[in-house]
Amino acid sequence: MLENIWFIAAFWMGLAFLASLISIRVGISVALIEILVGVIVGNIHFGEHQQLLHTTEWTNFLAMLGSGVLTFLAGAEIDPVSLRANLRASMSIGVLSFLLPFLGVWMFAQFVLGWPLQQAQIAGIALSTTSVAVVYAVMIEGGLGSTAMGKMLLAACFITDFGTVLALGVLFADFNVWLVVFVAVAAVVLWFMPRWTQFIITKLGATRVSEPEVKFIFFVLFFLGGMASTAKSEAVLPAYLLGLVVAGVFLRDKTLVHRMRSIAFAVFTPFYFIKAGLFVSLAALWAGLAVIGVLLALKMVTKYVGVWPLSRYFFMRSREAHYTALLMSTGLTFGTISALFGLQNKIINQQQYSVLVTVVILSAFVPTLIAQKFFQPPVRTMIGWGRLYQRRINGMADAGSPSAGK
Repeated sequence: MLENIWFIAAFWMGLAFLASLISIRVGISVALIEILVGVIVGNIHFGEHQQLLHTTEWTNFLAMLGSGVLTFLAGAEIDPVSLRANLRASMSIGVLSFLLPFLGVWMFAQFVLGWPLQQAQIAGIALSTTSVAVVYAVMIEGGLGSTAMGKMLLAACFITDFGTVLALGVLFADFNVWLVVFVAVAAVVLWFMPRWTQFIITKLGATRVSEPEVKFIFFVLFFLGGMASTAKSEAVLPAYLLGLVVAGVFLRDKTLVHRMRSIAFAVFTPFYFIKAGLFVSLAALWAGLAVIGVLLALKMVTKYVGVWPLSRYFFMRSREAHYTALLMSTGLTFGTISALFGLQNKIINQQQYSVLVTVVILSAFVPTLIAQKFFQPPVRTMIGWGRLYQRRINGMADAGSPSAGK
C-alpha cells in the first residue's frame, strides 16, 4: 500500500507505539503485543493479494538486527558468577527442555503425521527451541532480569538453543572451509573480546557523546554475523556467545547495558516482533488448526514434563515452577530459523513451513500470556530462590564432604 520509505517507517513505528500503549494498559509484555499487532495487520488485505503491511529489504535487516542485539543482551545479562553457581540447575533444565520436545515432535511428525525422516527432524528441531528474545524481554519488563532465577532461566535458554543449533548442525549442516574459518575467527574474537571492550571503556571513557564502546560492540556483532552468514550458519549464535563473554564487563558498567537496551527496545526489536506476527496467516491457521493445535500442545507438554519436575527439584515453589516451565515453552527466533532452513534447502514444503512457523509464533504468545497472567512471581520471590538454592547446594556439599560426619 505504502511506497514512500518514510511513510513505511512511520507506519511500523506507529504500530510499535500502539503496542507500547496497549502493553502498559493491559500489563502484558510489549513483545507479545507487537507480535499480535503484526498478526492482525498482516491479515488485512486490499483486493486479493495486496497486504496492508509488508516487509522490505531494510525492514528485514532491522528485524534481523533486532534479534541479534536482543540475543546479545540476553547473553550479557548473565552474571558469570551466578551462571557458575546455578550451572547445575541451568544445565539440567536446558538439556531436557531441548531433548524431550525434539524427540517427541520428531516421533509424532514421522509416525503419526507420516512426514519423511528429515522433514520430521526439522519439525522436532523447530519446536524444541526456547525463545531467548521473548524470555529476555519478559524478564526485563518484569524487573526479573537481574535476579538469580532470571539469570538461571536465561542460561537454561542458551543451553536449550545450543542443543537446537547442534542438532541442526549435526543432522543438516553444510560442512565447508568457511565453517572452519568462522569457528576459528569467532574463537579468537570471543577470547579477546572482554579485554578489548574493557580497554576501550577505560581509555576512551564511557561518557563520550560519540559512544565508541557501543559502536565497537555493534562492529563486532556485524562482523561475526557476516562470518556466520558466509559459513551458512546463523548470526544469533555468535551474538549470544559474544554477550556471554562480555557479561563480566557489562556487570561492572550498568550504564552501557542500559544504553544498548534502550537502543534495542526503541528501534530494533519492534521490527523483529511485528515481522514475526506477519508470518501468521489466519486462513492457513484455520485450515491446519488441528495439526497446529496438536503440535503446540505437544511442545508445551513435553517442555512441562522436562522442566516442571526439575524446577521443583531445584527448590522452586509450585508457582515459580509453572512460570519457569511456561517461559521455557516459548519459541521464536531459532524456531523460525530452523523452519526457514528446512524450506530454503527443500527439506520441507511451503505448507509444512507455514504450519511450523505458526506453531512457533503461537508458542511465543500462548505460554507467555499464561505465565504472566497466572504465575508471574514477585521480584522478592525470584531473589529469594537464589539464596535458597545456594544454601541448599552448600548444605548438600557439606553433607557429602568427608568432614561432615566428624
